[in-house]
Amino acid sequence: MLIFLIGIVMLVVGYNYYGRFVERILGPDDRPTPAVTSCDGVDYVVLPHWKNMLIQLLNIAGVGPVIGVILGIKFGAVVFLIIPVGNILGGAVHDFVAGMMSLRHNGANLPALVRMTMGKAFFGIFSVFMCLLLLLVVAVFINIPAGLIDRLFPSTPVFWYAVVAIFIYYIVATIFPVDKIIGAVYPLFGVMLLVGTFAIFFSLLWQYSFSTPTMLLETPELKKLILGFREDNPILPVLFVTIACGILSGFHATQSPIIARTMASERQARSSFYGMMVVEGIIAMIWAATGFAIYNLFPAMFRDNPTQVLVEITKYFLGGWMGVLTILAVVILAVTSGDTAMRSLRLSLAEILGIGQAKIHNRILLCLPLIVIISGLLWWSNMDAQSFNHLWNYFAWGNQVLASCTLIAVSVWLFGLKKQGFVTLLPGMFMTFIVVTYILWTSPAHKGPYGFGLDLPLSYGLGVVVAILAGAWAWCAGRRRAALPNAQE
Repeated sequence: MLIFLIGIVMLVVGYNYYGRFVERILGPDDRPTPAVTSCDGVDYVVLPHWKNMLIQLLNIAGVGPVIGVILGIKFGAVVFLIIPVGNILGGAVHDFVAGMMSLRHNGANLPALVRMTMGKAFFGIFSVFMCLLLLLVVAVFINIPAGLIDRLFPSTPVFWYAVVAIFIYYIVATIFPVDKIIGAVYPLFGVMLLVGTFAIFFSLLWQYSFSTPTMLLETPELKKLILGFREDNPILPVLFVTIACGILSGFHATQSPIIARTMASERQARSSFYGMMVVEGIIAMIWAATGFAIYNLFPAMFRDNPTQVLVEITKYFLGGWMGVLTILAVVILAVTSGDTAMRSLRLSLAEILGIGQAKIHNRILLCLPLIVIISGLLWWSNMDAQSFNHLWNYFAWGNQVLASCTLIAVSVWLFGLKKQGFVTLLPGMFMTFIVVTYILWTSPAHKGPYGFGLDLPLSYGLGVVVAILAGAWAWCAGRRRAALPNAQE
């Protein structure tokens, strides 16, 4: 319990001190925001600050801080320190700087920001990769909430009905103006999410304090199961791919432009971007603690599907109607990331293709091919369990590739402004090491998705080399930008 509480305190202190340090580097001021200068009543609309914060939180907090940490806590109590350290130094900085860069460039989406800093050639590759990843996000975030809803009705299969209903909602939320659907329903969704999560938290504290004080200790039986630093499931890189949301997630940078287009002031950026990532870290810590407790109490569940573990957590700690409410809160986590993933995909494609979005028929035309492709992914991913596992594995790895690219891109931007780009470059180099090592090492022989299957030490060495090269390139590219006569924000 002590290490868990220390982790929570680290997140709060990190927001107040390291968050302010990064804010001083970025220097938000009183210049007009894109919501004011480019208001179109669809995507560029001024929304209240509290609503923007809720939208950002629900956009970024997908199933990662729940399903991901239920998987990640299998590495042991060390996760309670890795989550806050990674969040404060990596994930929250990633979200804050990417969001500010979008704010300073008229709410530009991630591909446009990459083009500014990394060139046209990389922009083309990156744009295709990001669009594919967002398609995977939408498919994953339809499958998981539909599966959870299906579990609430054990006597009547409702999975495909839930899939259709969720998908229809995604389409409507993608096409309609941001303040009509997303801005209207997210406050209610946010309340349900926070009530469910903190109900779990207080139940955990109560049972730890008065009935089962051993639930957050590594019992001898659990120690035999914990993955730790085993070579067949190494904490580097596997943990940092397994727990994306909560530590660092590239998907977040695709979401930040949505509220960069609805903010009234740059001075709201630290609480909206950095702060909401810290809140997501707290949510991840709470679910990691409940996962750790349930594995302690029922070691046989260590090998169960994480979705089933989630259901058991809610039954054990809350039971009855409150447990159902909490499962619905997790459904909301997925749905409120899936809808904005599809919206972000529309916005990015519109920006790449130069198609205006003020008219509804343009938005519908862009969505039609997306609907067809996502329908195909849903059909394929539900052919069997292995298909969905592949979908999840490649989504998780691709998500962190996106994080690595984003951090390198914003580092070039900061260096180009003669600012301290190392705040993003160091986590960017670390994440480059993680994604390169993972794809070089992983393979079916290593109980993972398809990769190169190299030995772990060789994968580590090559990962370090690529990370150093990426860091050196970003520093040099930033210096070149700084030397240009028209270098500006």
